[in-house]
Amino acid sequence: MTPYESARKYFFDAAELMDLSSNMQKLLLLPERELKVQVAFERDNGEIATLVGYRIQHNSARGPMKGGLRFHHEVDENEVRALATLMTWKTAIVNIPYGGAKGGVAVNVADLAQGELEALTRRFVDEIHDVIGPDKDIPAPDMGTNAQVMAWIMNQYGKYHGFNPACVTGKPVEMHGADGREEATGRGVVATTRALLDRVGRPVSETSFAIQGFGNVGSHTARFLQKSGGKVCGVTDAVGGVWNPDGLDIKKLVEFAVENGTVEGFSDAEPISNDELLISDVDVLIPAAIGNVLSRHNARDVRAKFIVEAANSPTTPEADDIFHEREILVVPDVLANAGGVTVSYFEWVQNRQHFKWEISRVRNELDRIMIESFDKVWSLAERRHVPLRLASYLLGIGRVGRATVLGGI
Repeated sequence: MTPYESARKYFFDAAELMDLSSNMQKLLLLPERELKVQVAFERDNGEIATLVGYRIQHNSARGPMKGGLRFHHEVDENEVRALATLMTWKTAIVNIPYGGAKGGVAVNVADLAQGELEALTRRFVDEIHDVIGPDKDIPAPDMGTNAQVMAWIMNQYGKYHGFNPACVTGKPVEMHGADGREEATGRGVVATTRALLDRVGRPVSETSFAIQGFGNVGSHTARFLQKSGGKVCGVTDAVGGVWNPDGLDIKKLVEFAVENGTVEGFSDAEPISNDELLISDVDVLIPAAIGNVLSRHNARDVRAKFIVEAANSPTTPEADDIFHEREILVVPDVLANAGGVTVSYFEWVQNRQHFKWEISRVRNELDRIMIESFDKVWSLAERRHVPLRLASYLLGIGRVGRATVLGGI
């Protein structure tokens, strides 16, 4: 099942429970705009590279649309459409005044020199600048993009529309970015995890964790978990993994990974594969890398009691059904990894006000929003006797639907 098919399934499951009319279902599910553009630029060797770029704007009922920009060789329309749809529900679940969008260019950034990456970014902005902006659609970093790419977007957008840092988020702090943006998704995952453990009466200090993925999200998640007293026993990345049942020293592991480009070979641990980590004997499993890693093929072997989805769509619908049957609690991606877009919202607010927040305020506001959102989802799940994923969709779709009705057609 593709990411878009999965997103549609979860939508229709919620829509049926909400008794949404077929007209309302079509209205909420169909994207408002789908843009497909040619992105041509000159490479360092003089050749002209011609790539395909996308920007899909799903829904603006609750405010300007918001979503990442992905540079990856597997980017296609279906993936971008699914992620744009998820962004609509995600922003509504944490109740920030945005709709959902997503963008991408089908390219392997490893094949590009820095100057070529800049040329690609600026050319893509040339093609979409008239449909993005602080009151329309605000891009942000995603797979294959970073703060530097966002700085180029801001600069290129400004050539058409004048100085306006709120046109994009995830920028470097020196270019009006927000303190705490880099750590935001990981910190949001931990805030949600702590809220979950509080609900089930389990102290973080007595809980073991395994994290699949040790990039930005996974490393910050591990760091904040250990700071909270949690025991991170296993970590994997694209190359390999490490395991220590007594807990890894995350500070040393981060330093090792930065120096070596992988966690593999870390001396204070045993090696472990991705497949082994997913079924390791821990209390909480946190997939923080790619999609569809938890499927019908391994779902019955998962030993964790709780799964917190830090990645986008790490669990297939078939695996989700198995976890529900086995009474494994899953905190879905649309809730658990919403910390990034929440702090992006804080950055947008600061840019609009031309007033910078202290990092302590960013962290406090992020924790408050994530915990309050989790509590609303948990209460709705208990009241409707449904899993947390379905409760999240009920909350998000309900808010978007009400805004659509109130705004009128």
